[in-house]
Amino acid sequence: MIGEVAAVPRSLWVHPHTKIRSPTSISVSIPTNRTHFEKIKNPARKLSTTIASPLFSVKAAAAASVEYAEEPATSVKFPTSLDLPGCSTALSLIGTGFREKVFAIIGVKVYAAGLYLNPDILDTLDAWKGRKAAQIEQDSSLFDSIYQAPLEKSLQIVLVRDIDGKTFWDALDEAVSPRIKSPNSTDRNVLSAFRAIFQGRPLKKGTFIFLTWVDPSKMLVHISTDGNPSAAEATIESENVTSSLFDVFFGRAPVSPTLKSSISNSLASFLK
Repeated sequence: MIGEVAAVPRSLWVHPHTKIRSPTSISVSIPTNRTHFEKIKNPARKLSTTIASPLFSVKAAAAASVEYAEEPATSVKFPTSLDLPGCSTALSLIGTGFREKVFAIIGVKVYAAGLYLNPDILDTLDAWKGRKAAQIEQDSSLFDSIYQAPLEKSLQIVLVRDIDGKTFWDALDEAVSPRIKSPNSTDRNVLSAFRAIFQGRPLKKGTFIFLTWVDPSKMLVHISTDGNPSAAEATIESENVTSSLFDVFFGRAPVSPTLKSSISNSLASFLK
C-alpha cells in the first residue's frame, strides 16, 4: 500500500493540505492562474510577486530565501523550485507524497517523493482544460502527454529509512520489468547498468535519488546525500525503460497512487 500528499504550480505548486515553509517559516499558498505563471518565467519579476488563487495567496520570498513544501506524512521538505544538472531551466514542484510498503500487515514508509516539471509543459495541456482532478487522474493520455513532451521532468525521492541498495533496486525492477513486454538487447544492457548503480550500495536515511527525464528516450540518474546532485551516476537511453519507469509512478496502476492524485489536483487547478 502506498500513499502521498500535495500539489504545486508553475513555480510554487502544492496541494491545499501541504505546508510550505522557508527557513524563516514563511507561509505560502499556491497560484494557479496563467497570468501569474507567465510572470514567473521572468526571474526578475519572481522576487516580489503577490500571488492569489482559490487555493492560496503568496508573497514570494527574496532571492536568497528558499521555499519548501512539506510532505506531511514524512515531514520531508521539498524545495518548490529545483535546478538540476542537464536541465535547461529550473523545474517546479507539482506534487509530493510517500511510498509505503506493507510487511507482515504493517505499513512502513520507505521514501517521500516529489515530481518537478519544466513549467512550459503546462502550455501543452490545454486539451484537458476544465477537467476535474478525478478525471485527470484516471486519464492516462494526459500523463502520456506529459511524458512525451520534449521537456524535462524529474522525480525526487528522499529515503526516510536506511535501505540496502539491492533491496531498493529489486523493488524498482519488480515494477519496471513486467512493463517491458519484449526487452531487446539495449533494454537489457540499460537495466544492467541501472542495477549496477544500486548493487552493494547502502542507502542511508536522507539520501536523495533523482530520476530526470531529459526527453522521452533519455533519463539521468543522480544520487546525493545533501540534495545537491552533481555528475549523473548514469544516463539511461532506452525509451522502453524510461517510459516503463514513468508508468510505474504515473500510469494506470501507480506504485504511489496519492502522489498521482496530488499532481492531478494541481493540474485541475491550473487547467480551470
